[in-house]
Amino acid sequence: MRHVDFSPLYRSTVGFDRLFSMLDTLGQPENGQTYPPYNIERTGEDSYRISMAVAGFGDEDISIEAHRNVLTIKGEKSAEQKDGGELLYRGIASRSFERRFQLADHVEVSGANLENGLLHIELTRNIPEEMKPRRIPIVSVKDAKEIEAKAH
Repeated sequence: MRHVDFSPLYRSTVGFDRLFSMLDTLGQPENGQTYPPYNIERTGEDSYRISMAVAGFGDEDISIEAHRNVLTIKGEKSAEQKDGGELLYRGIASRSFERRFQLADHVEVSGANLENGLLHIELTRNIPEEMKPRRIPIVSVKDAKEIEAKAH
C-alpha cells in the first residue's frame, strides 16, 4: 500500500491531526495479529456490536477498558487447571491477547456479555443535544419591527 502524505492538509485544517494520524496507521499491518478473530456489525442506526471469539476464556480472564476514544480488550488465561489427564494436543488457543479499537466521538460501551465462547460488546452513539442539527427560524425585518413595536 502507498504512503499518503497529509502534510499539505495540515496547512489548511485545525484539529484534524488525530484523524490524519489514524488514517496513516490504517495502512500499516497490525503486526500480523489475527487472534482472536472478531466481527463488527451495525445493529441499529446508532448501535454497534463487536463479537470476538474467545473460546476457553472465562469472564474473569477478560478485561475491557474504554478510555477516551480507544476500546481495549485484554485476555489473560489464569493458571492452567489440570483435570488429572495428560494433554496430548492443544488445538484451542489459550494465549494472552490484547485488541484495541478506535471509537468515533460520542460512541460509548453500553454493555458486554460472554456467551458460548463469544464475547459481545455493545456500543452506542450518543450525540449530545447541543451537537445535533437544529432548525433556525428566519425572521424578516418587517416582523422584527412589529415585535419590537409591541414590546414598547
